[in-house]
Amino acid sequence: MFSVTQLLTPMETPVINVGIMSEKSVSFVFNGEYVHTESGDYLTGEQRVVNVNGNIVFNGKLYNELFFEPASKEACFNLEAVLIGVDFHWQRKEDQRFHGALNLVAKGDTIVIINQVDIEEYLTSVISSEMSATASAEFLKAHAVISRSWLLAQLTQRNNKEAVRQSIRQTKDELVRWYDREDHAMFDVCADDHCQRYQGITRASTPLVAEVVNQTRGEILTDGETICDTRFHKCCGGITEQFENVWEPLPHPYLTAIRDGKKQKLPGLTLETEAGAWIRSSPEAFCNTRDKHILSQVLTNYDRETSDFYRWKVVYTQKELAGLIKRKSGGTDFGYIIDLIPLKRGTSGRIERLKIVGSKKTYTIGKELEIRRFLSESHLYSSAFVVDKEDVSDTIPGRFVFTGAGWGHGVGLCQIGAAVMGAQGYNYKQILAHYFPHTEIERKY
Repeated sequence: MFSVTQLLTPMETPVINVGIMSEKSVSFVFNGEYVHTESGDYLTGEQRVVNVNGNIVFNGKLYNELFFEPASKEACFNLEAVLIGVDFHWQRKEDQRFHGALNLVAKGDTIVIINQVDIEEYLTSVISSEMSATASAEFLKAHAVISRSWLLAQLTQRNNKEAVRQSIRQTKDELVRWYDREDHAMFDVCADDHCQRYQGITRASTPLVAEVVNQTRGEILTDGETICDTRFHKCCGGITEQFENVWEPLPHPYLTAIRDGKKQKLPGLTLETEAGAWIRSSPEAFCNTRDKHILSQVLTNYDRETSDFYRWKVVYTQKELAGLIKRKSGGTDFGYIIDLIPLKRGTSGRIERLKIVGSKKTYTIGKELEIRRFLSESHLYSSAFVVDKEDVSDTIPGRFVFTGAGWGHGVGLCQIGAAVMGAQGYNYKQILAHYFPHTEIERKY
């Protein structure tokens, strides 16, 4: 591991450790020569390791840890069946390829696979993994700056013993919980959506991606004192959300409500009537687009398995919703679901606290991610929704129709909106100033 302070010394480029996967046995392929640092042996081709009684067995010997360094810049390694999109609706496995060093560490009966890589190489992959490598240059530059800023901000916070990563308040009638990025003990960040998508050089990158990462090399957003915690999401739905309504109740002046368009006036979406009217309409916004070319810049092939992002609908029968809530609550029987009542909404219309009224039990849940997990097998697109009850008989609805806005938590940069801004001629500094007010760009290395 490393010291963030040391890494931010001018002209020194950070090297980070990315957790890729954890398995009992792993097969991998060295393309080009790799050096086993302990033995000094040069290796190439297919390799295999297995965990036996808490040790890694490799070439007939026992290890607690293995470290392989590439013998050349061009060398890379392949991993098979890497799980991506964990707990999301697009979860699947794919084969991946990585530059940089390979570190294998025994943990219990598994082997943790870690890729040690230069941060700029990492960012080149993140930009290509989070979106299409064919997106506009200005949008890619903006994302390179915020991805770099987010990572370094998280590493700085990890050294802050007072930083709060999650909170839970639970009684017999209420569960209010929020989750932020977990601190990983064995590496700096994971490779999946819980941190930032990082799929090595698997995603087809382009010379443009490498160029924009290089053009913004070392650039981060600051609020004048600290590196900004630059969050991002797929689609805000027209207005971004305030940080404190999603995570720790600590306001960030640069993570606040922004009208995602040329209009400046903010509707009062904390009010139920205003939120309902907003969500049921389709107001002007940068992210209000069906332009297939722009959407293909932002969304990978599996993201585009969903066609509606700005406004969406989900329908559950009474049996489906009651069964879903029972499973998601750990087996609690709510009986028939009578109503879903928003108790508190944020600035984007996202529900922060929701009351579930059942014939046998009434329960309040929050914050936004907990609500999304309760009401979907994976994650509801967002918690900015209204519910219509249909086929009601003796107060018991037969169907529930969710009409919603946006995809994701809504805090910070709206990826679809930023892509539209790039297509309309805004430069990356204007895009960053739009989504992150009260910030400035600094070059740290």
